[in-house]
This record gives sequence, structure tokens and C-alpha cells, in this order.
Amino acid sequence: MKKTFSHFYLLISLFVSFQAFAQEGATVSFEKFISLRSVGSPSISPDGQHVAFTVSTTDWKENQFDSEIWLSKNGEKPFQLTRTTKGGSGQIRWSPDSQWLAFTADRGNKAQIHVIRISGGEAQAVTNEDEGISSFEWTPDGKKFVFTMSEKESKSEKSQKERYGAWAEEDTEYRLSHLWIVDFMPDLPLNELPCIENKKDSTNKQDCIILPKAERLTEGKFTVGGFGISPDGTKIAFAHQPNPLINTSFKSDISVLDLQTKKISVLVQNPSNDNFVTWSPDSKSILYFSNESDTVSNYYKNNKVFRLELASNKSEQILTDIDENVGNVNWLSNGIYFIANQKTKRFIYQLDAKTNKSKAITGLPEYVFTMSFSKDGSQMAFSAQTPATLGEIYKTNTSVYKPMILTEMTKQIADWKVGTAEVISWKSQDGVEIEGVLHKPKNYDPKKKYPLLVVIHGGPTGIDYPTPVTGYVYPILQWVEKGALVLRPNYRGSAGYGEKFRSLNVRNLGVGDMWDVMSGIDYLDKQGMIDTEKMGAMGWSQGGYISAFLTTNTNRFKAISVGAGISNWITYYVNTDIHPFTRQYLQNNPWKDMDIYLKTSPMTNIKNASTPTLIQHGEFDRRVPIPNAYELYQGLQDMNVPTKLVVYKGFGHGITKPKERLAAIWHNWQWFNKYIWGENVEIPMDK
Repeated sequence: MKKTFSHFYLLISLFVSFQAFAQEGATVSFEKFISLRSVGSPSISPDGQHVAFTVSTTDWKENQFDSEIWLSKNGEKPFQLTRTTKGGSGQIRWSPDSQWLAFTADRGNKAQIHVIRISGGEAQAVTNEDEGISSFEWTPDGKKFVFTMSEKESKSEKSQKERYGAWAEEDTEYRLSHLWIVDFMPDLPLNELPCIENKKDSTNKQDCIILPKAERLTEGKFTVGGFGISPDGTKIAFAHQPNPLINTSFKSDISVLDLQTKKISVLVQNPSNDNFVTWSPDSKSILYFSNESDTVSNYYKNNKVFRLELASNKSEQILTDIDENVGNVNWLSNGIYFIANQKTKRFIYQLDAKTNKSKAITGLPEYVFTMSFSKDGSQMAFSAQTPATLGEIYKTNTSVYKPMILTEMTKQIADWKVGTAEVISWKSQDGVEIEGVLHKPKNYDPKKKYPLLVVIHGGPTGIDYPTPVTGYVYPILQWVEKGALVLRPNYRGSAGYGEKFRSLNVRNLGVGDMWDVMSGIDYLDKQGMIDTEKMGAMGWSQGGYISAFLTTNTNRFKAISVGAGISNWITYYVNTDIHPFTRQYLQNNPWKDMDIYLKTSPMTNIKNASTPTLIQHGEFDRRVPIPNAYELYQGLQDMNVPTKLVVYKGFGHGITKPKERLAAIWHNWQWFNKYIWGENVEIPMDK
């Protein structure tokens, strides 16, 4: 009944929205867009036979996005392996013998490790920890799990709450995470509830499952981050920092734990952040990321990859021929593989051990997200996308790359009028070459001039690439179908164009970004493609900041939408949870260099504002605190500029639930349709 009701509710929602859209020229409802299923990262079995991956779906009844595990056995059609749970299932980990899948899920008792046989049967919990599991790995022999877990609330914390209520001193309210190890018992009986043994009364032992007791591996005044177990099973390398606060990540170091002696030795300890990446196949070396002594440019410079030999404690930097951040690094017996952006494409690379040069693997889709290898490196699974498809899961042999597609996500949009997405380029005001993705209607007529909507990505080190469907809270697909062009610029600071390009908006935030946006508009205008009397701009986070900067520094747009954007770097600096971000990009704090903060703040030129501006913000946003929204809103009101502030209750920096995301899309549809097309749009309220 539950599934039937949920399906009926979704059909009713889609019908209502479709009826509204039919009057406005769009055939794909916002609900359909939000309901698109998407694949997550794949994980191939050690023997290379099977591929597991997550699929995200939309649960309108529960107002949540759910992610569950699917499995393709021997290249066959995938099927759903885990049942729908609150919060979903994730962190796929194969057993070394490829017979079990382990994952984390909250089934009423916080996140616990669960296992399921790929031959069939029900999933069963193998931990029952009060604080829940953060991350975990199998030991190489498949007999144990190593995991991280937060510490319990102390007695003093409990006493404080009982006597003085809820309060906390800033930067002191946190729980440290540490490493634990627990036995894997594969033959526990099912259909019984796990329990904790009562030492005072053990008469009920036969009525419940006594799960193995975990052993603590680390303790002290530090918190454990990423970790990895050596292939020979004797050591654990792990990153650690003084506390889990976000800004303390720049003080991360790397140590190694000997599992036999329990001795911990420091491996890497630079002034800036050091993070563990992976082990060598022979367990004699590790790879790690490090900014070394650089503590002032962590946000926009390339991450550096180092190879450390444990015996000699000597390290050397590798992958120096790649001018980009690298990720998803795998060290196999046949080489080191990694992924890196190159403009609007994203390739898998292999490092040649003889030449120490990196070579892009050809014959794969244009944009690869993540990859996973079999133990011997002969088989690979990966998730990827092309300009004409949604993200899909692929599998290939690595001796000859001939990807076989395992999923059919793109079938969801087979009858949608998605138009086209192409990469264009232009020169910015200072001569820098800028690229962007231009979306055109399916029936595009080069003789016509179209309304233009500019959608600006966040980051600033984000990137836009060609894709048939995109938007978050912006109805790009529907506007294109309605008869508009949509430009998504990869302004200076975007990923994919190298370290120098990412650094071009240092001490030039907003100013240089505006050059890039406006020069892109001028380029399209010179091509005779756009109606400059019908233009709008919008973006979220850093894209929201650039939109706010446009609001107070140009009057060329008919409407603007500012999503979770910075309006004043001075007040932002003292409110955000990432103070170093501002200090590093503006290279000072406001008390020592007020001029740069004023130069780059939208509020500085609030008196020049005239563009109708919609402001959208999460109520509890810590990254870009909501005072930014109120400051811009009040300033625009004082200047008699048409404005509206919409606060999404209970949300932080992102709108993470489908119903509120639907509302945010409608708010943008209303705003731009009013000021670009002169339409009065009513949000449908019928059920």
C-alpha cells in the first residue's frame, strides 16, 4: 500500500504541474525534472565480475532523496539490491572474496555496517554502535572491519546540560572520531534483533544476537579522517587533525598504525594540510596529498601528490605534468590511475612508471566522474556522461578499452525536448579566454534573436560541461523549450583550466567574474543571437555572489536571482564557517585591507542598483550565513528596487529536499517569466 500511495501521489503531482505548464509552453514538469533517477559511484568486485553502484530516487511522500544499491552480476541487467531506508544506503565495500557487499545504512539505530550476500538473501547488520559508523573498510583477509566513529557524550557534558541547559563555547563543541576494529561474523542468524549483552542478566542470550565487540585502535586529542589498510593487512595509514572543525583541516597530518604492536608513528607533518590517498600494492609506500608549507592558497592552487617510501621515509612529488587538481587516485600493479578535468572534459589518466608521464585514456565518454578497478587491474567500472546522455555506469577491460554500458538512465529523457548544449569561447575584458556552455532550443533558428538567461555555477572552482539536463533550482530545460538561450559561463576561477586560471580572481572577485559574464553576453550579441532587452542572470553560492555583484554594478539585466550569495565580504568574513576562504582569496582580513573588501562587495555599489532581484536563502546556512540575504534585501528596498526574499525553512547552504527544491524552481520561474516575458505566473496549489 505504501508504494501504491506514493506512486499515486507522484502521478497526481505530475498531472497538476503538467496542466500548469501546458499553458506556458513547457511540456516537462518541474516534478519530472526533480524525479530523475541518477547513478552514483560504481564499485567493481575484486574478481572483476560484478559492479555495484547507487541509484538516487525522489520520495515525494517522505520529502527526501533516497540512495540505494544496485548490482550488475556478470555484466547482466542491474537490479536493486538494498531496500529503501530512511537516509538510504551507501559506502559500498566488497569483501576480498567478492561474495559479500558491505554498506552503511540507518535502519533505526544510526548508521551501521550491513552486509549482504550477492548470491541472495537479506542484508544484516554487523555492528550496533551507539554513535553510528562514519566510514569503514574490510581488512584484506575479509575477517574484520576497521571503521571510524565519534566519541560518546562525556559525563561532564551530560551534567552541564542537566544543570545549565544547552549552550556551547564557539569552536569547542565537537566530538573526536577514532579508529576501531571489529570481527566479521558471516553466519549470524537472520530475523532476530541484535542486542547488547547484559552482564547482570544473561538469561535472554538465546533470544537475541550478541554482536562482536569492537576494539578501539586510536585515542588522544585528535580526530581521524581518511584512512586505508595496507594490502598485506599489517598497517593502517590515516590522516588526523586536532579536531573535526572545518578550518582545522588545514592542520591535517598523516600517521601509520601497526596493527600488531598498536604503535603509531607520524609519517607526514607539514605546516599545511596533508591527507592520505592510497597504498602501493606491495604495502611499502603510500600516496598522499599535501600543500606542504603553503598555508595561504589552499583553495585555488593545484593539489600536490607525493609518493612516500615507508622504509626510507623519503617522498617525491608525482603527477607534476598535470596542471589541474587530480582525484580518484588508484595505485595498481600496472600503474597509477587518476581523474582530472581538462576544460569541459574529464579524463582518466595512467601514469607511466618508466617515463613518469601521464597519459589520458582514450575511447571513453567525454566526462568521467569516478572509477573502480578489480584487484588485478584488468577490469574497470566507471560512471560517465556525454553531451547527449545522463550519467551512466560502464564496465570495460583495461587491456583494450571498449566500454559496455550497464544502465539506462538516459531513457528517462527519451521524449523530452532537451535542445542542444555546446561549448563556446570568447575573450574577456582583459584578454583572457573564457569558455561556457550554451543551451539552444531544439528548433533553434539562427535568424532569430532569443531572450538570454545566464546561469552561474558556484565554487568558485566549480565547472559547467555540456549536458542535456541540468538546473538544480533553475528551470533551464523549461526556459530553453520556452524559447530562450541559456549560457553557463566557466568564469575565471573555474576548475578544468589550470592553476593560473583558477587564481585569476584572487583579489579580483566579482570584478573579473563580471568581466567574464558580460563579455560572454557581448559575444553572443555580436553574433546576432540574443535580444539584449530580455536578459536575466542567476546563480547559487559563489554564483549567487556574482549575481549580487551584477545587481549592483550593471543595469543591463531585466531580472536577477541571488541564491545563497555573499552580499558583503566584510560581514561575511565574521559570520561564515570558512574564514580562510575570504582571507586567501582577498589575501588579507578586512581590518588590514578594507579597500579590497569594499571593491569586491556587492553592497558597496548598492546605490547603483536598479534590477529587480529575487533573493533565495536557507534559514540555517553556515557557509553563506543568512545576514547576507537580509543585507542585500534591505539595501535594495532602500533604493526602491523591486525585490523579494524567500527563506527556505530548516535548510543550510543547499535545498536538499524535493518539495522545497520544487518551490525554489517555481520562484525562479515566476520571477524571470514576469520580468523577461511579462507573464503573471501563479504557483499551482491544487492537490
